Amino acid sequence: MSNPVFNRIDQESRRGYAGFGDGRPTQSYGQPYGAPQGYQTQRGPVDMNASQLDDLYNAPSAGPVQSRRLTLDDVLMKSGLLFGIMLLVAGGTWAATMATMSTAGYGLASLATLTGAIVTLVLGLIVAFSKKIRPALIVTFAVFEGLMVGGISTVFAQAYDGVVTTAIVATLSVFVAMFLGWKTNLIRVTSRSRRIFGMAIFGYFIFMLVNFGFALFGANSGWGIFAGGSTLGILVSVFAVGLASYSLAIDFDSIDRAVRAGAPEKYSWLLAHGLLVTVVWLYIEMLRLLGHLQQR
Repeated sequence: MSNPVFNRIDQESRRGYAGFGDGRPTQSYGQPYGAPQGYQTQRGPVDMNASQLDDLYNAPSAGPVQSRRLTLDDVLMKSGLLFGIMLLVAGGTWAATMATMSTAGYGLASLATLTGAIVTLVLGLIVAFSKKIRPALIVTFAVFEGLMVGGISTVFAQAYDGVVTTAIVATLSVFVAMFLGWKTNLIRVTSRSRRIFGMAIFGYFIFMLVNFGFALFGANSGWGIFAGGSTLGILVSVFAVGLASYSLAIDFDSIDRAVRAGAPEKYSWLLAHGLLVTVVWLYIEMLRLLGHLQQR
């Protein structure tokens, strides 16, 4: 999986969400939506008069709102909120750091990038592995994600002309292309592809941790293991862009699975969070690839 959030949701959708396992609104206690007082589901039949039976059969079926099931609109609304917060903070960070095109501005942008990266890593792990869904923590994550995006955009903008605009356009283009490819079944997500992708992600994650350590000590002018513009550096970046791109298809498929499985509405926060993580990852990999190509 692209991140532990979608992995967790997929596992729960296969097991069946509590009270939502078959995709139909049910309750483990009390009475179902639309049932008259006195109707029970746990302790066998009870006597009901003709009027109560009429009320039961004429009651409207429980919809997603009444049963609090997840809908695509829920995911879209939460995604719009998180992306809006991230872009707002990123824009503010960009404006503050780009105002001073000097060593001080570059240092401030680097600090914002490092701070955002560390905080989002910690918060992301908490969000992914916490048993309780915490919307406030997810919103906080979006704030620091924006700090990191704004900072790293400034760092690349000061080093390479036009790279930020190109990366934004490329990210949006890939997002649309992957959605259309997944929707039309040109790009398929299967159990086997998920396993292969998971192994590739794990290997790349280990590489990124090692590369980050080299970059912190200024190896190859901050590029890490491979020098900027090197053939190996470009190949690794192309591979990373490919991983992030296919990760979008897996995210779309996971969202569709969760909706069809009748997941609780609260999972919209996790789904939106996971999508934000993937899009930002793709944008950063685009920046790195374009940076390598300009140094070529």
